[in-house]
Amino acid sequence: MANGQRLIAKNMAYIKSVRNHTPKVGEGTFVAETAVLIGDVTVGKDSSLWYNVVLRGDVNKITIGDRTNIQDGTVIHTLYDGSPHPSQTHIGNDVSVGHNATIHGAIIEDNCLIGMGATILDNAVVASGCIIAANALVLSNSKLEPNSVYAGVPAKKVKEVTPEQREEIIARIARDYHMYASWYEEDK
Repeated sequence: MANGQRLIAKNMAYIKSVRNHTPKVGEGTFVAETAVLIGDVTVGKDSSLWYNVVLRGDVNKITIGDRTNIQDGTVIHTLYDGSPHPSQTHIGNDVSVGHNATIHGAIIEDNCLIGMGATILDNAVVASGCIIAANALVLSNSKLEPNSVYAGVPAKKVKEVTPEQREEIIARIARDYHMYASWYEEDK
């Protein structure tokens, strides 16, 4: 290109309607170009969906709250609404889901941190204020205690979350990802 200019292609995320459901994305939410949103997916405002995230709401509902970040490579799915034990995925407000996590039909309440590579299975409930360690496995139907740290395979409670951890880990990471997303919005 003339004068050292480069041609940069601006792609859009892959957003697909399935079963008469079209994904909905709230105001101020950053959706990376390689993110995939399919079917019955609703994302709140000021959230971020990073590179290679897959939200596959083809068989049941996925909801993500406000100011929540779903980091690179994360896969979110559910169990079919017509199956004997269906599941939906509901992720609350101010949640950070680390790189390459898998969430399958689970409920994650507000103000949680899900570590990189963690797996949370069908109908598990991660209570408000929890930290799930990297690579932990939360089994189906688990009901986790609020404000607790869980680690291991399968995940077990290892300690309480302190007020300092709540501010310095959970709240800070959610704020940081909101800031990071703003950098990408500036370049559009």
